[in-house]
Amino acid sequence: MKKSSVARELKTVGVVGAGRMGTPIIGHLVHKGFATRACDLNAARAGAVKKLGAQWAASPESLAAGSDAILVCVGFDREVQELLAKGGPLRKAKPGTIVAILSTIHPKTVQILAKECEGAGLHVVDSTVCRGGEAADSGTLLSFVGGSAEIVARLTPVLRAYSSDVVHTGGVGTAQVAKAANNLILWACLVADHEALALAQHYGADVETLRRALLMSSCANGPLEKWGSQTMAWAEDDMAIVAEMAAEAGIALPQAGVNREICRALKPRRHKLEMYGR
Repeated sequence: MKKSSVARELKTVGVVGAGRMGTPIIGHLVHKGFATRACDLNAARAGAVKKLGAQWAASPESLAAGSDAILVCVGFDREVQELLAKGGPLRKAKPGTIVAILSTIHPKTVQILAKECEGAGLHVVDSTVCRGGEAADSGTLLSFVGGSAEIVARLTPVLRAYSSDVVHTGGVGTAQVAKAANNLILWACLVADHEALALAQHYGADVETLRRALLMSSCANGPLEKWGSQTMAWAEDDMAIVAEMAAEAGIALPQAGVNREICRALKPRRHKLEMYGR
């Protein structure tokens, strides 16, 4: 690959997936001056995207052809694979394009796709996000990034458009590992919060007063701080990835297994899952 294609400045950013996380990210990219294009299988989201000042792409193929960097914000492992598989729509991107996978998927999926896309001249990295929807709205997400130092450095100005913190975690796939670790702890805390406050309520304690007090104690945690604003809609999916990673590594994570079952029982029912909409 020519050096010029590697060093090209990232001016046009494409976003695949205009869901809960993708839409505010699109807005921040526009606000920071990036020429921003977006697409989603749900065409009804075009209006919101255009209102933010971004261009609506008719398909992932057309989005890929005109982007210097592409952010993938879809819901599931299989969707990412379909987008980047041989003959997939994002393979139409020009050589030198950086494809950043924001979706929470298995680290090996990212590593395999990154290797397969090398022949097309594409730089596939993972760039998972933490802190949830409120942070996406305010542009204060935490982005973990896995990839070469050179590619991460080029991508960082894009990530800074919607992230207050960007951490280079190592090689391709390590951002998924970092997100898995975050999720394992996150859902464990939320389960513990539910049980602790239920116990306190049963014994007559003022739950809100106690919650505020606990935030000053040694058990303070993020889910307790944001109590009432978080659901477990994605907990089972996140913990399934953790379970698969642990099984492959031969590592026993008994608490994670228990928490996965509890999350399955507590999560809200999703009557309809829309692709490209996590």
